[in-house]
Amino acid sequence: NIKPCVGDWATVELTEQGTGYVVQLEPRSNSLVRPPLANLDQLVLVVSIADPAPNAFVLDKLIAIAEYQKIEPVIVITKCDLADPKEFADIYRKAGFAVYETRTLEHQGIQAVMEMLKDKTSAFCGNSGAGKSTLLNAIDPRLSLDTGDISQKLGRGRHTTRHVELFRLSCGAEIMDSPGFSSFETEELNLELKHRLPETFREFAPYLGECQFLDCSHTKEKGCAVREALEAGKIQPSRYQSYLRLFEELKPLREW
Repeated sequence: NIKPCVGDWATVELTEQGTGYVVQLEPRSNSLVRPPLANLDQLVLVVSIADPAPNAFVLDKLIAIAEYQKIEPVIVITKCDLADPKEFADIYRKAGFAVYETRTLEHQGIQAVMEMLKDKTSAFCGNSGAGKSTLLNAIDPRLSLDTGDISQKLGRGRHTTRHVELFRLSCGAEIMDSPGFSSFETEELNLELKHRLPETFREFAPYLGECQFLDCSHTKEKGCAVREALEAGKIQPSRYQSYLRLFEELKPLREW
């Protein structure tokens, strides 16, 4: 009664050469519902600094989901030749995330991304127009032909497929190509995430448990250590605003 998904480790019972049965799935370290992925080390969030401009709330929502699932979020900013990414990148570096700035057409920053991927299993996620495919092509030129053929055949890009495939790169990395940002925005937002939301904002960690009230929601209460850290400049305002929006989005979920 467990549906296998890309990234699962399985025990296989061989019958003849090259054939057999999956008889057991090993316990997963983490998993995502849609696209169905398991045992990820990293979720690589590809965000363009311009054309289109980054959507900080969508990015923060995906980071929260990754943190909840114990998947390390990594941010790759593309199109850095079109605008200066420093201010945006600093928000996430100060919050404790690895951020990579790339100029894909000039092949700048690509080597650093390849080193980050090495010996890890990563899923790539990027909204339409963020340059995810161009980035993947730059990382491994062989990949572009394969994913291009698959995309055309399966209709990827028209939001009509859930197909996910694991690719092994020459640098020793394993990557899972996945659909755009919107796929994660419904099924992963659940009751447990609602209860654990403050934990998914890693810059809140030093202040959790320090509030005046044990059941502090960190939204409006007096004596809130998180809000005091915000006012002291220790938490980035845009990240806190995303927390408030996510809090409101999850608020209607009930135990029943």
